[in-house]
Amino acid sequence: LRAGEISDFVALEPDSDELLAELFTDGQSNVQVYGTGIVISILSNDLDGSRHQRFIIELKSNQTLLVSHNIDLSARIDNLLVNDQVEFFGVYEWNNRGGIIHWTHHDPEGDHVDGWILHNNYIYQ
Repeated sequence: LRAGEISDFVALEPDSDELLAELFTDGQSNVQVYGTGIVISILSNDLDGSRHQRFIIELKSNQTLLVSHNIDLSARIDNLLVNDQVEFFGVYEWNNRGGIIHWTHHDPEGDHVDGWILHNNYIYQ
């Protein structure tokens, strides 16, 4: 498991609300994205198969996204609260509620680009 300061891992990119809105409108999936949102709901963990921490964020554009963060491959964000801001780098999958972000972790096989979540200046990967 890897976690640390954001500067140890990545350079931040510009916000991508427009891209996420286009992906939602066009029904596209399997797209690597970066974004920032506010936590509006914390859901129970998904314990079927690989375990995932789940929460819903809202973008500045009011689009909502379900974040499904693999806690078998990355550290759990234990101090996550409603109204917290998070930044993410992961894969967007379309659904009719705004979309899902997953692959917010490193790939132990090295075949996929590493994703991450930034919360309170700490990166979870």
